[in-house]
This record gives sequence, C-alpha cells and structure tokens, in this order.
Amino acid sequence: MKKIVFYMLSVALLVFAAHRLFSTPSPDIRNSNPVSSVVVCFGDSLTAGYGASRGNDYPSQLSKLLGRPVINAGVSGDTTRDALERLEKDVLSKEPGIVFITLGGNDLKNRSPADEAFGNLSLIIQEIQGVGAMVVLGGIDIPLYGRGFGDRYRELASRTGAVLVPNVLHGIIGNRKLMSDPIHPNDAGYEIIARMFYDAVKPYL
Repeated sequence: MKKIVFYMLSVALLVFAAHRLFSTPSPDIRNSNPVSSVVVCFGDSLTAGYGASRGNDYPSQLSKLLGRPVINAGVSGDTTRDALERLEKDVLSKEPGIVFITLGGNDLKNRSPADEAFGNLSLIIQEIQGVGAMVVLGGIDIPLYGRGFGDRYRELASRTGAVLVPNVLHGIIGNRKLMSDPIHPNDAGYEIIARMFYDAVKPYL
C-alpha cells in the first residue's frame, strides 16, 4: 500500500513540475509585463500573409486567439535591413506592448551574411524592448539549407530576453496540404503559425 501511495505521489509531482515548466513565465524574458495592449506583427511575407486568403494570414488568426486587435506590419520581400529602416514608422510609433517578429528568411534566401542579418535583428529587438515592449521572435530552421540560422535565433533570443518560437515553419514546410507554394503556407499553415505564437505568449498574458 505504501508503495502505491509513493508511486501516486511521485506521478503527481512529475505532472505538477511539467505543468510549471510549460505554463510558468520565464524570469529571463524582458518586459514580460507589457506596457500596453497594442500588438504588432512585424516581418516579411510570412507576416504579410503571402499565400493566404483574405483574413487568414497569421496575424489575423492570432488576433482571434488573443481576442484583441493585431497590427499587421508585414512587407513581402523584406530583409532584416529593410525592416530596420522602417522600424520606427511601422512599429515603435504604435507604442506596442507585444511585438511578434518573423524576419531573416529573405536574408537566408539571398545568401546574406548571417552576422549582418542577426546584427540587424539584434538592433530591432533592442529598439523594441527599449520602448517597454515584449518581443516574441519567430525563428527559421531548415535542415541542410539553414546555414546555422536556427542556432543563431536561439542564441539571439537567449541573449536579448525575447520569447522564442524556434521554427515557425516546423511541420509546415514540405507538407503540400499546408503550403501555397514551396516557401509560403496556405490558410491552414498560417493557422499553425498563429497557434505557435499564441502558445508561446500565453504565459505572459
């Protein structure tokens, strides 16, 4: 009987620990208490919603999950350098509380130096955090083609205190049912991205 009770207590403790691990906000996240309710999605075609039907881009679907408006500041084709140039106008001027970022894919596609891309991303994150907003960074990690970008996203998020979604295309890219073309998701694929971002930010809401 004692063994059974001990076993049940052990299982209960493991379940409790797992719940705490995945649902408790990390103390290392910067600006985990956002200064405003304004949400901005900032990025390239993955944010703009290339390949999605009207109202099914990931920011629109994320808005439904959050239950609040979301500003879509995505521009197809943007590199990290392009995004840095419009950061003030499209993001900082909105006085955001949370900013979701999907950038770096075009730098990867264009074979831009990784140091340049992640230097730009670092500046973008620091500028956003400087106005009191929390950053949720969406990484891209493509096997064989990724040039180590996946590891760089993880290092950057750890160094800056950003919430990280390690690979926004995980389980999507290569799946024809979820893609509108070889690079961009369809409505169902963007729904998965929205859910990834929502699950990542939920502990801080």
